[in-house]
Amino acid sequence: MPSAYIRHYTLIALISVVCFACKFNDPIKNKISFEPVKRINYIEVRRSFDSGLIFNKDGYQLAPIWKLMFYSDKWASVYSPDKDKFLNFAVTLDHDSIFNISGTWLKAMHISKDSLRFQVLKVEGKTVYYVKSNVYMTMYAENYIKNVLHKTIDEVRKPLRRDSLYLVKRTASVNVKPDSFFAARKPVQFISESPRATVIKKGVEADIMNKWDASDEYMFPEYTITIKKAYEDFSYSFWATVDTKGQIHYQKSLTYVYPEFVKSTDHTIKAIIDGYLKAYFQVIPGTTLDIPHNSAVALNVIGRKN
Repeated sequence: MPSAYIRHYTLIALISVVCFACKFNDPIKNKISFEPVKRINYIEVRRSFDSGLIFNKDGYQLAPIWKLMFYSDKWASVYSPDKDKFLNFAVTLDHDSIFNISGTWLKAMHISKDSLRFQVLKVEGKTVYYVKSNVYMTMYAENYIKNVLHKTIDEVRKPLRRDSLYLVKRTASVNVKPDSFFAARKPVQFISESPRATVIKKGVEADIMNKWDASDEYMFPEYTITIKKAYEDFSYSFWATVDTKGQIHYQKSLTYVYPEFVKSTDHTIKAIIDGYLKAYFQVIPGTTLDIPHNSAVALNVIGRKN
């Protein structure tokens, strides 16, 4: 075969390979489409870590909160908890089934008329950090929940058995030591039993600034306790653990104390706990899924002599 023909066929073959590679890697071809599921109301029923659990080792619990409906590949409606209504957001489709909605980057793992499954991505600039993208969202169509599963939203959102088993094991190991703790989904309660003592728990509002995550209210519960007719005026901020029997275990001052005063400050705070908090309050331990366990609290205790 003449060399001219060889060069000709070689060039055609090379162009074909290049075109096939371009087609395979074409970001447009790799984009997902929500057209097949448009105008279907979806409700998030589970949000879990890559471990398959809704809890991490510290007690942080992922909560399903999303409700959405796609109008097209360009627009979607997402429920806003603070406004108590659906708001429209632009949808940005990207390569490899990645898309952005309501300021959140997600990767579509499964799309059907009954359910959606997304991976929540950690994105900085143009880089996706898959190692840190360890949260997954599962959504069911409202019709699927009602007419196929025949359940309520609250029922399908209930923690699974594996969540409960993990919790039992984890809290059992935490309860062994008074300085160990696991964040309580239902935080410690201080119930005053004296007109001389009042308590206010700091609240946390879920809003757009914290991405509808009010977990600080149970991850870092903070209480301000005021004691009237105290032996003297005082003000101390410290963190402590509360065990399954409601006993308060002082851990450390939250305000800086000069080294030479650490011992005397610790002694005073422990005396306040024994003399006032234990005497004036019924302390109910924190619980998660109705299981009591050690948890940590931040306490601001103010004493007023008059």
